Amino acid sequence: MVAVPQQPQKMTVEEYLAWELQQELRYEYVNGEVFAMTGGTVPHNDIALNFYRVLYPHLRARGCRVNVSDVKVLFNTKNIYYYPDVIVSCDPQDLNARKFIQNPTIIAEVLSPGTSSKDRGEKFTNYLTIPSLQEYLLIDSEKISVERFCRGEGRMWLYYPYTEGDMITLSSIEFDFAIAQLYEGVVFAPAAE
Repeated sequence: MVAVPQQPQKMTVEEYLAWELQQELRYEYVNGEVFAMTGGTVPHNDIALNFYRVLYPHLRARGCRVNVSDVKVLFNTKNIYYYPDVIVSCDPQDLNARKFIQNPTIIAEVLSPGTSSKDRGEKFTNYLTIPSLQEYLLIDSEKISVERFCRGEGRMWLYYPYTEGDMITLSSIEFDFAIAQLYEGVVFAPAAE
């Protein structure tokens, strides 16, 4: 989904949380500014739901939770709230969360032309500051392609690209699945000639 700047004046975190409850749209919050979350495409939604369906049985058995699109992640700085496309937490503090997830293990963003630069740039940089985050996935909505970033030693993040026919490994939750499961039923736009 695309985040669009909405309010010209800055808000405090408290003002944002109260204000957003009154809104019809969802809004992300970054250092006092709010950004409306616009609608995504059908393939974008299908991919996020497919990922949820793949993860849910495995995570439920492990005592973890998985949420799609409508759940905020709160950063330790408390100056940023994002709505990831898919978020997984195995932290006991998050299992009964009502408003937001604080200690995600995995975050996935489904890329579209309008969101790719933000998901690869600002969001990527900010997500990597979350101490509990072990894996960050960028899932393309226009072709079969997944990029996985996995926490390594110290400040190092390891990069794993996946494409058609591959098995994706999520080491933080000890789970492997076929990339084809993410793209099941997804209709891509015809290639430009």
